[in-house]
Amino acid sequence: MRHVEVSLRPQTREPVLAVLDSERIDYTVVPADDDSEYDALVSFTLPKNAVEVVLDELEEAGLGEDDHTVIVTADTVISRKFGALKQRYTKTLDDERLARHELYAESEGLMSTLPVYVTLTLVSAIVATAGLLLDSAAVVVGSMVIAPLIGPALAASVGTVLNEHDLFWTGVTYQLLGVGIAIAGAATFAWLSKSLFLVPPGIDVVEIDEVSERVLPNLLSLFVAFGAGIAGVLSLSTGVSVALVGVMIAAALIPPAAAAGIAIAWGVPNAAVGSLILVFVNLLGVNITGLFTLWAMGYRPHIRAETGIARQLVRRRLVVFTIVILVLSTFLVGVTWASYERASLENDVTTEAEAVLDSPAYQDVSLVEVELFLEEGLLFEPAIRLEEGTLLEQPERIVITVEQPADDDHPELASELDDRISTEIGDDVTVHVRFVEYDTA
Repeated sequence: MRHVEVSLRPQTREPVLAVLDSERIDYTVVPADDDSEYDALVSFTLPKNAVEVVLDELEEAGLGEDDHTVIVTADTVISRKFGALKQRYTKTLDDERLARHELYAESEGLMSTLPVYVTLTLVSAIVATAGLLLDSAAVVVGSMVIAPLIGPALAASVGTVLNEHDLFWTGVTYQLLGVGIAIAGAATFAWLSKSLFLVPPGIDVVEIDEVSERVLPNLLSLFVAFGAGIAGVLSLSTGVSVALVGVMIAAALIPPAAAAGIAIAWGVPNAAVGSLILVFVNLLGVNITGLFTLWAMGYRPHIRAETGIARQLVRRRLVVFTIVILVLSTFLVGVTWASYERASLENDVTTEAEAVLDSPAYQDVSLVEVELFLEEGLLFEPAIRLEEGTLLEQPERIVITVEQPADDDHPELASELDDRISTEIGDDVTVHVRFVEYDTA
């Protein structure tokens, strides 16, 4: 519920009161002081979903910015007339949304001052970098909580649909500044951690689980950004707390930015490129879904004549964002396909190895592990080989680990597995068999 107080000029008093009477809205009028530029103060209470409709009617009757309108949240209203007014409005999702005036104020209020925004973003990036290097999901989640990124992301979308250019450009500037600060801060902190030996020397940061999933993201990562954008807009436009949703938006941006900084500090350019692509794809994903959701919910500019301009802006930016996302997503598609190829290949090799071991001659032999390797003993990674940037490279060596009793001997198993697997996958690949022997006490 919203309580509205309007200080009316002499020329707008009667038209405004006439609208309130026609809408059967209960109101009170208090005459203004003789030395005031206003004639009277009128106050009334509305259901949240009625604010925009009533204010639009009042503006058509003459209410303008020369009058003084204040809208505040009302916790409780005891009135028979208000109950009847509330029942006149349906309970659909669109009717639960805030008025455009409140939406603008809420999105503007989510924007921190520049010093606070820069400081919180920098701290968040440093904490996320530490969490990635520690391989600690809890620390990474903590970094998302303090990231102030939801305000700029939503402000840019609100500024577009309401044709508020200042709000839009402020949101865009803050977003780009935040991403830049996060990446630079993460790279600096990671370099210091490496130089001061805060992490073990010689560590392969790309192999850390929390890092690897951000430097080699697949297409599913994009849907995290889409969900964050939709949830952010719905939480803002319906008056629900945006604190938790802000964590989701930060989850799409801060950890990838921190991973990019780590890759830069360790001098792994291909890993840095993968993380940077994920950052910007997620950033665009949040903005495109936020923009689309606001427009679908019916938000339009305050001045009706600007609706056509806003529609063109929305279409143009949706098209541009979509094209850029499609271009950047080719990397995600490649990684996703490569992951599928790797899983399929591992499954085929495992199936063939198990088929061989199902023979009665190997009833005491069990399969332990299947590993795929590139040349020089590097673990096979078909998604991308970060050292050289090769994509979808086929394995050159397959190592199959089996377990057997210490008193068993199966010298023919290696050649049998080699023939079976080479025939199945159709590649010139070397099959090695590693035997693990055990005794039973």
